[in-house]
Amino acid sequence: MHIRPKITPIYQSSVFKFDDLNELEQYFGEPGSRYLYSRNGNPNSDELAEAVNKLEGGAGAVATGSGMAAIAAAILAYCQAGDHVLCAADIYGGSSSLLNAELSRLGISVSYVPFEQLYDLASFVQPTTRLLLAETISNPLLRVADLRRLAAECHGHGLKLVVDNTFASPILTRPLALGADVTLHSVTKYISGHSDVTAGVVVAADAEVAARLRQIGVFYGFTLSPMESWLAVRGLKTLRLRMREHSANALAIAEFLEQHPRVRQVNYPGLASHPQRELAAGQGGGLFGGMMSFLLADEADAVNSLMRRSKRFPFAPSLAGVDSSLSYPLGTSHRSLPAEQQQALGITVGLVRLSVGIEPVEELLADLGQALA
Repeated sequence: MHIRPKITPIYQSSVFKFDDLNELEQYFGEPGSRYLYSRNGNPNSDELAEAVNKLEGGAGAVATGSGMAAIAAAILAYCQAGDHVLCAADIYGGSSSLLNAELSRLGISVSYVPFEQLYDLASFVQPTTRLLLAETISNPLLRVADLRRLAAECHGHGLKLVVDNTFASPILTRPLALGADVTLHSVTKYISGHSDVTAGVVVAADAEVAARLRQIGVFYGFTLSPMESWLAVRGLKTLRLRMREHSANALAIAEFLEQHPRVRQVNYPGLASHPQRELAAGQGGGLFGGMMSFLLADEADAVNSLMRRSKRFPFAPSLAGVDSSLSYPLGTSHRSLPAEQQQALGITVGLVRLSVGIEPVEELLADLGQALA
C-alpha cells in the first residue's frame, strides 16, 4: 500500500531506526539524508523551520522550544565569554532578564540603548561588542525600528543585527531583506496563532550562521517537539489571512480608544498620531499588526475595573491568539526590571496592552465601550 498524505504526519518518535552500519555512516556523511534522534532533527520541526525560513527569505533556520530559546540561540551564535551585546532599551522584559540574569553569568555583558539613540551607537560600542538585539515593533510601547537604517548603523560598527520580529510577523516585515543578520520569532504568538503552542524559530541570512544555530539547538537541547511543530505549521498556513484581520480590527479599536475620555494615550503604529506611522506603513506593507497599548489613570483600581468588566479581553499574559486578550506589562512581562527602568520606559501602573483578535470588530468595540464606561 502506497500512502501519500497531503499533510505531513506527526512523527511522534524520539528515535529512528537504521538497517546497518552503512546507513549510520550515511547519516553522518550526508546531512539531511535521514533522521537519527529527534533532538538532532525531526521531520516536523524541520518542516516548521523551513516554512518560516522561506517566509523570511533566510539561508536556514532552526525551530526551538520557546521564543526565549530562540533569543538565547541567536545570541550564542555570535557570542562567547568576554563578549558584549547591545540591546534596545524598549524591549520584551524576558529578553532583558535573559541578558541580565543568565547570559551575564556566562560572561556576556549587556548595555541598553534608548530608542532615540539606536541610530547613533558610537558611544555604546566597545571593542568586544558583537551584536545589537532589537524588535521590529517594540513590546509593549509599539515603537517601530527603521531596520534598514539600523542595519547600516550596526554594520558600520562591525556589529550583527538580531531582530525579534514577533509583533510584526513575516507578513508585515521581513528584517533580513532590510539588512538584518538574524530574525527570530516567538512562534507561540502570531505564527501558530491559536494560544496552544509554545515554540520559537531563529532564521539566519548566512548559511554558516544557520548551521551554527542548528548546532546550538542540538547541544543545548533547544529542539522543538514533533507535536508542537505540527500544530505551529498548521497555524502558519492561515497567518496571512489572520494578520489582515488582526490589523483591521486593531486599527478600528485604536481609533476608538484614542477618542475615549478615560484613555490618556494610545500606542499603535497605525494611528496618525504615532511618531513612526509613516515608517510603519512602509515597513509593514500598509498593515500595522494586532498589538497596542494604552494608558488609563495611573491607579490599580482603574486597571482592575477594566479587567473585571471586560468579557472579550480576558487578562491573559501572552498575545497574538485568534481570541483577544489584555495584559499588564508592569506586573507580567516587565515585572523583573528595576523600578527606575520601568519608569524610564513609561511602563507604569496605568499601562494596559491589548492583543486584538479576529472576532467581529463590533463585538470587541462594544465590550471595550461598556468595560470603560
